[in-house]
Amino acid sequence: MITQLLILVNLFATFSLLPATATNQFCEAGIDYGESGCQISSSSSKILIKGGTVVNSHHQEVADVYVEDGLIIAVQPNIKVGDDVIVLDATGKYVMPGGIDPHTHLDMEFMGTQTIDDFFSGQAAALAGGTTMHIDFVIPVDGSLTAGLKLYKQKAQKSCMDYGFHMAITKWDEVVSKEMDLMVKEEGINSFKFFMLYKGSFMINDELLIEGFKKCKSLGALPMVHAENGDAVFEGQKRMIELGITGPEGHALSRPPLLEGEATARAIRLARFVNTPLYVVHVMSIDAMEEVAKARKSGQRVIGEPVVSGLILNDSVLWDPDFSIASKHVPLVICFIFVPSNYQYVMSPPIRAAGHAKALQGALSSGVLQLVGTDHCTFSSTQKAFGIDDFRKIPNGVNGLEERMHLVWDTMVESGQISASDYVRITSTECAKIFNIYPRKGAILPGSDADIIILNPNASFTISAKLHQYRTDTNVYEGVTGKGKVEVTIAGGKIVWKNGELKAFPGSGKYVEMPPFSYVFDGIEKADSNYLSSLQAPVKRSRSST
Repeated sequence: MITQLLILVNLFATFSLLPATATNQFCEAGIDYGESGCQISSSSSKILIKGGTVVNSHHQEVADVYVEDGLIIAVQPNIKVGDDVIVLDATGKYVMPGGIDPHTHLDMEFMGTQTIDDFFSGQAAALAGGTTMHIDFVIPVDGSLTAGLKLYKQKAQKSCMDYGFHMAITKWDEVVSKEMDLMVKEEGINSFKFFMLYKGSFMINDELLIEGFKKCKSLGALPMVHAENGDAVFEGQKRMIELGITGPEGHALSRPPLLEGEATARAIRLARFVNTPLYVVHVMSIDAMEEVAKARKSGQRVIGEPVVSGLILNDSVLWDPDFSIASKHVPLVICFIFVPSNYQYVMSPPIRAAGHAKALQGALSSGVLQLVGTDHCTFSSTQKAFGIDDFRKIPNGVNGLEERMHLVWDTMVESGQISASDYVRITSTECAKIFNIYPRKGAILPGSDADIIILNPNASFTISAKLHQYRTDTNVYEGVTGKGKVEVTIAGGKIVWKNGELKAFPGSGKYVEMPPFSYVFDGIEKADSNYLSSLQAPVKRSRSST
């Protein structure tokens, strides 16, 4: 009976998932974005931000910032302007580069359904939270990179802020290898993601991982890995089902931290064997973090990316026995389906036990981990309920695009673990540098794009599904409060968020091409040369005449 009702839920879900909030400026139901009701912001192209503390990753100063036609024109004290300029008073506040989220999944088909946030709703939420660019993952179509990119370009037409693309690799052959050339040289993609799990779908074995790493190195593209041991996770899932553990706690138990640590170590060693830089996405455990730390200490080029959920949450929520009624935003005919509230916390790698988050925070503050993403991948409670009788069927993913900037400030800066300049580095600048778009992005400098936030360190925030801009009806940070609030977001030189009002419109976002050979490749050729000269091989041997 439950299964039949869930099918019915799925049929109606699309029409019932848009939160009704006073600040939500979306077009009607998020459908037909080009129709009336989607108004282009009338904000002036000339803006002066006065008297704030301008923070870059390397320096901060009290100065004015003048913006015109989408670019930062000047950063200096006491700028004088005419009457046709909008003036924003930032006295006592921080003026910073807009956030760049390196890890999102908008409008993605996954586990038999599709993420509920598309390129408009997800980006609009990001703008409300102070993020002005993100990099999404293109998923190939039947293994084809070209077909996958074509599809994602169509999806991104409704974008309301700037974005870039990573490309996933889900199989390997000569066609894929040639397509990688095309992606880098003609499409502005400089990173490729390899999945070490999801057996039977995305998973790549070690042989193909090595081939992919070699190809990335030759192109100056950064290989990225989702590091969990896919074979062992598959075995762990079977073990949990055999033990009768079908709830969301089974998800965490089936893929313990040691499997994340093992895969991280293996990927790092294979990258060292190939001598290529490596980016480890969503580092969620002490086990994985320590592998990154050891590699970096030895001089290896490894980048570790924690995500907000891993820094903030712990897995106690997965053992919560309470149920909640998933009736909000669902038609009355099906409003009595009971869905465990803790299903919303299922993601991969899973949210870890208490203690891991604090260790990851420490690694971030000490430089062992370099930047913060979200792995934003949202599903409604209706979609999460697909796995009500089997945790393996729960669509994996949590929210974070709107909350990242606030939570990182409160957790890392307000607590005294990092400085304001460090905050800019881990939420914006380092991402721009790694993916080779600095200083166009990630800086408050003359000539940089006018993607700017004004953050009030004394203002407080409260997170709730009733207030957020997503289309989903749940929020894994429900009820969290803190200090440090983004009061103004400027994207592309336009004021898109101010005083709790969102003015985002589809089609205004631009695709940002990311060139190959960023700074992480510096010295790679020299290291190869040193390696070859150290071999003392081949050894010349004379053949015996007898």
